[in-house]
Amino acid sequence: MPIRLGQFLKLAGLAEHGAHARELVETEQVLVNDEIEVRRGAQLRPGDVVTVEGQRARPVVSSAD
Repeated sequence: MPIRLGQFLKLAGLAEHGAHARELVETEQVLVNDEIEVRRGAQLRPGDVVTVEGQRARPVVSSAD
């Protein structure tokens, strides 16, 4: 299941809270697959790599049985 960028930033510990996630995105500090992402609601998919201030994280997708 995809997750939105703003939610992922918080869950991955790349943003302290929602307002911080919004600020990071609005100030073009978030890269998704090495490209600046300016949409906080962008859907992340398996294999995407999110980078903030040199810290990288990947969304983990669990399979539904």
